[in-house]
Amino acid sequence: MISTVEIKDGILLALDSIRSNKLRAGLTILGVLIGVASVIGMASIISGLDKMVMNEIESMGSNVLYVTKFPPDVDYDKLTEEERNRKPIDFEAVQAIIDFCPSITAVAPRNYYAPPGGNVVKYKGNQANRPGMFGTLPDYVKVENRNVGRGRFFNEFDMERRAMVCVIGSDVAKALFPHEDPVEKQIRVNSRQFRVIGVMEEKEPFLGESDNNFVILPYATYEKLIPWEKELFLQASAASPQTMDQAKDEITSVLRRIRGVPYHKPDNFAIWTQDNIKDAVNNITQYIYIAMIVISSVGLMVGGVGVMNIMLVSVTERTREIGIRKAIGAKKLNILIQFLTEATTLACSGGVLGIFAGILLAFLSKLIFSMPFTVSILWMVLGFSVSVLVGLVAGIYPAYKAARVDPIISLRYE
Repeated sequence: MISTVEIKDGILLALDSIRSNKLRAGLTILGVLIGVASVIGMASIISGLDKMVMNEIESMGSNVLYVTKFPPDVDYDKLTEEERNRKPIDFEAVQAIIDFCPSITAVAPRNYYAPPGGNVVKYKGNQANRPGMFGTLPDYVKVENRNVGRGRFFNEFDMERRAMVCVIGSDVAKALFPHEDPVEKQIRVNSRQFRVIGVMEEKEPFLGESDNNFVILPYATYEKLIPWEKELFLQASAASPQTMDQAKDEITSVLRRIRGVPYHKPDNFAIWTQDNIKDAVNNITQYIYIAMIVISSVGLMVGGVGVMNIMLVSVTERTREIGIRKAIGAKKLNILIQFLTEATTLACSGGVLGIFAGILLAFLSKLIFSMPFTVSILWMVLGFSVSVLVGLVAGIYPAYKAARVDPIISLRYE
């Protein structure tokens, strides 16, 4: 019968061994510590990163559809001939959606332009750092769920006149107008002059990347200046999240008609939502978790080997002690439990330290990358449980070897 006293004595002996041989014990539990810390730290980082991405996706709006020539996960190296020759999404599609899709309340096409070396945007002696430039419709602020911080966004009147006006991002505003209000100032974009009518509200950086470095033109103005840029990235807002399916069906029907897709052929365009982006992110996250488990298992394996080695040394050093215990009535099971308890205690010490190291790693990631601090209790429990398992597995052979020691030989051992 195994008593709690034996387990308590085994734990105390293991702790005494750690105190007596600090360097040896420290190196032994280091592998377990690294393994558990990597599990908790990496799980926390991945969870925080996943939360950041999901928050960014949620900020796009739950009722936004994206219309593109290809789906977001397309492999451009494996395009068929039909896909390579596929007609781009152009303004004809935009107009058709506006006219024939009653479930759509706002449409915002975008077509980007960047000359070799990037866009050059200047005001007096100041220059912006190669901002993006695109044309769109007045509905852009509705679809993107973004507000104008200063001034106004362009309207239908600006579109009709093809006005030489623009709305700039906060990064461009800071670079060009560090000490004055940019609204109603004339700036030069790629040698053409535009009047700034608004500055978009600043958006928080995502993974260190700013989404505030841009110049927005009315689509009609953009089309006048850069007529060869026809292909669009198209966003459309459904009336509500509940009408998403209906809106998608309406867009599909309209686009198949204007793009001349026969009834027996698949769509030659892609319509996707934030759910598709979430699914793609989740797929990537799964692979990262698998990589994390593989990496952490290496550390735990090293830790297990270390625990086994120190326990084998302990069996050799305490051969005489084992013989005395057997001589006064200790059974093989008592010896087995004693050494298994010691091995598990060693591994659990590494596990406990690994938990604290993992939490510290997650906190440092929050400070460095400005991501949410998320430490899962589940991963902490799992990490500690794995360290217990490592101790048990690594201690089986040394404990079995100790239990089989002949008491007569042991008493003669020096």
